[in-house]
Amino acid sequence: SPNPESILPRQKLILGGEFVSGNLVEKVQKFAPNCQIFNHYGPTEATVGVLTYQVEPGCTAETIPLGRAIANTQIYILNAHLQPVPIGVPGELYIGGDNLARGYLHQPELTAAKFIPNPFSYEAGARLYKTGDLARYQRDGCIEFLGRIDDQVKIRGFRIELGEIETVLRQHSDVEQAVVVAREDVPGDKRL
Repeated sequence: SPNPESILPRQKLILGGEFVSGNLVEKVQKFAPNCQIFNHYGPTEATVGVLTYQVEPGCTAETIPLGRAIANTQIYILNAHLQPVPIGVPGELYIGGDNLARGYLHQPELTAAKFIPNPFSYEAGARLYKTGDLARYQRDGCIEFLGRIDDQVKIRGFRIELGEIETVLRQHSDVEQAVVVAREDVPGDKRL
């Protein structure tokens, strides 16, 4: 296998995903000390990128923040009553703005559940995307990813709804009960 120095970019590295460990960033900084590192967050429903964070050289944080909203994007962290939560309090992350998808192809019920009217906008037809991600504002205004509010997991970049797999398994006549979990027995190798 190639050594890390030979495959890491020299100028910029953009990491995509919810959770980025400080340990990963530390390793990258060790092998490519002049490389600027960015954490970039955004689901497909919001045309991929909506939050970005530039990692400072020598960062020793345990987890890397998701960052701040890009232009033409509104980010809200709301409680179950769609009210904004204070700094430091966990809530669900919602996305609004010009970058939202129209919805899910041939799935009007799912579209209605996930793309809701934006209660903070006076613009006709403005919507928010309900991400299912649990997050909170840090004191500096950056957003920190905390996990999921449902049983969705991501494995090798694919979203997987554990409950949907359980439902299918329970349909078999020989299965009375089913539980599906994501495990990472070997670090970096998440499996169901």
